[in-house]
Amino acid sequence: MIRGGRSYVSSSPAFSNDAKRLLVCTGNTVSIFSTATGLQIASLEGHVALVTSVIVVPASSPGSRILCYCWTASLDGTIRYWDFSVPELMKTVDIRMPIFSMVIPSLLRSPADSERTQGLYAYISTENIRKSEKPKSLSGQLRKCNLTKSSLIGGVILKETLRPEFISVCPSGRFFGISSKRKLIIWKVPQTDSDQVALKKIVLHHTKDFTVLAFHQSQRIVAAGDVTGRILIWRGFGNKTFSNSHGLMDGNSQNYDDVRPGVRGDDDAESCSTWHWHPTEVNVLAFSSDGEYLYSGGREGVLVVWQLDTGKKKFLPRIGSPLLYFVDSPDPTLASISCADNQIHLLKMPSLGIMKSISGIKLPFSAPEALKGICGRFAFDKAGLVALRTEAYGIQCYSLLDDRGISEVYVCERNHQPADEVTVVVTLMALSSDGSVMSTVDVRLPEQDIGGLICLKFWTSAPENKQFTLSTVIYEPHRDSHVSSIAFRPNRLMAVTTSKGGDFKIWVCKDETQQKNELGQSSGWVCHAVGAYKKKPMTAAAFSADGSVLAVAAETVITLWDPDRNVLVAVLGDTFSPIKTLSFIGQSEYLVAASGNPDPHLSVWSLSQLTKSWSYMLQVEAVACMENSSSFAVVALLPKSFTESEEMTFVGRDGVILLFDVKQPFPVASWSVIKAEGGGLAFIEGNPLGEYNSDWRPKHRLLAFINGHHEYILFDPFDDQELVEHSVSVNRSLASEETEHVGYASLYGELPEFDLKKSQKAAAEAVVVPSERPWETIFSGSSHNLPPLTKLCAAFLESLLEKRPAAVESS
Repeated sequence: MIRGGRSYVSSSPAFSNDAKRLLVCTGNTVSIFSTATGLQIASLEGHVALVTSVIVVPASSPGSRILCYCWTASLDGTIRYWDFSVPELMKTVDIRMPIFSMVIPSLLRSPADSERTQGLYAYISTENIRKSEKPKSLSGQLRKCNLTKSSLIGGVILKETLRPEFISVCPSGRFFGISSKRKLIIWKVPQTDSDQVALKKIVLHHTKDFTVLAFHQSQRIVAAGDVTGRILIWRGFGNKTFSNSHGLMDGNSQNYDDVRPGVRGDDDAESCSTWHWHPTEVNVLAFSSDGEYLYSGGREGVLVVWQLDTGKKKFLPRIGSPLLYFVDSPDPTLASISCADNQIHLLKMPSLGIMKSISGIKLPFSAPEALKGICGRFAFDKAGLVALRTEAYGIQCYSLLDDRGISEVYVCERNHQPADEVTVVVTLMALSSDGSVMSTVDVRLPEQDIGGLICLKFWTSAPENKQFTLSTVIYEPHRDSHVSSIAFRPNRLMAVTTSKGGDFKIWVCKDETQQKNELGQSSGWVCHAVGAYKKKPMTAAAFSADGSVLAVAAETVITLWDPDRNVLVAVLGDTFSPIKTLSFIGQSEYLVAASGNPDPHLSVWSLSQLTKSWSYMLQVEAVACMENSSSFAVVALLPKSFTESEEMTFVGRDGVILLFDVKQPFPVASWSVIKAEGGGLAFIEGNPLGEYNSDWRPKHRLLAFINGHHEYILFDPFDDQELVEHSVSVNRSLASEETEHVGYASLYGELPEFDLKKSQKAAAEAVVVPSERPWETIFSGSSHNLPPLTKLCAAFLESLLEKRPAAVESS
């Protein structure tokens, strides 16, 4: 059994001590990625709920052996200690309370200070499972845990909050704090920590709710962001309350009788300054490893780098998604940034260039209400590739077997702007059986009921990769009606689209004799035939396994056509409600149809007898049929009476997967699932044990189920196993590690080989010619770094003038 599709950005990741690995919280596990290749190389499995924190144990000194140990915390109420080089679980601490955040300050302190502590202590943000049922009861608690004794220190609650809060820790291990509404609460970690010692704290106030905070590397400086986009920086915090005897902070403490600029009331700080660039709430704050810069980010998808002394800033714009976390690594040339679109970018510092991206599956988003009835969800090919819609006007191609993104297709180019209204929606997509051709439908929404455009597009790719290129664009394929479905014909470059306007169209590629590896140079797609049936809305379509029969649903009627001659062959009787899905069951003579509201049904039809074989009253979300077999599977939603009843085994689960043999109306097998609404289902080729080798051939196909949150599971439906309670992780092949670089190569990379003769020849042939189309480049680049409009206009107008050589008069 293979699970995948989990979020990579639910919590902040962590780098290993050599910065060659990135530890990422992914659901109940911690996935370990190579920073050189961006591929997963291992995973830590053992938690049974969401992992919320991962903390790598730092090396004790620069010359010591690189440690590969980490602590993890989870909502399952356990803290675990791992050797992630093996990987192996070393220790488990059970506190029996869900943990939302954890810090271990003593790990960050110097070896001399750590020896004074009487144990290893963690500070955790938990939820009180015995909270009161009052509306405003405090459920969040900040508590202390002795990891050496594997016990929670009873009776010690540092703070109670309305909900569990995220804990931030000082890189030196001296302070940690939380933001609670309009307050920053900061505690000082005792130099000699024990179970009985009390912690001092201070509170800093603001007029708006805080969202994030960060501590300086070496100075007594704390920064916090609020919901309005402002960044507040307090210098010399705690000089009055906390002892300054350790020499950690700068010694420029002011007399508290003097004026403290920007500080509110009696807050314990020397000064407070405010910076404001972000238009919306600040989600990311982090100081650089040398303490000279402050990184910030938010919903606008721009990483801002502030110079701490001057307030000057530079930008990494057009990241394309809201920012969530920024993490510095032990290598000063490497950092990571996590984005809301389930991507982690590895950055080359200090140039802020994106070197590699770890792409998880794109998260679901809601379509406009007017288009929800015609929006597709997923498209599968038989090799385990799924295409799904993204919020950024595109399609992501994701490998289910490898659990990683393969490529992205942008149907409409768009820069991410959080305040922009949605103007284009990708409503449908379909893949050919071999995954070499893709078709999409995008709708440009009208403005004030004026305008609007529907585009049908065909994309092609070579078999060795899934980098799709645009082949054909067809505007208004069904006049002004929306496209309701797309289906490809097996083994031929032919597709059909249906419309609720009352017709369907068959499209063919102009050059079907072209080899599949040359599809990128295809001459395009044209309309081959048009069909209709009594002007009824066409809602679904499907080709038979050999492609000789085309089934088109005319609302509640199933019509059968010869796709080559475009001739109506037969008509099947009415169904209960409009049909939303049609599928041929393998090589058999049966057809399965799923009807939607108001009277949802699953019906199986015999093509030889042109009658209904059997049916069920089910609300079906998806149907999948197996090639060369009489088996098919459906995802159905359970009635609320099932999910709400405590006596039923379906409690907490809202759907069920049913496996049928077409010849009998009773399910062969069934599995209950969660988040079934909006899910998808498909049979794919693959190995259920994850052993990918050329000699292995699967006996059965795997069944892939993707739920409404884009989490998926692959399993063998003919194997006797429990789908929800147990899972076996796939043994992934280790990604190749990059050879270690030292010295100059560690900072700037390997020097290219120098060939004097080749360089001289290239220089002799090179001719510098001014561009004849400078207007194509003068407006390119980051909007933050473009010159003023007065300079751009002069260059633009000059580029439009025709230049002629001046005539020289002879004397």
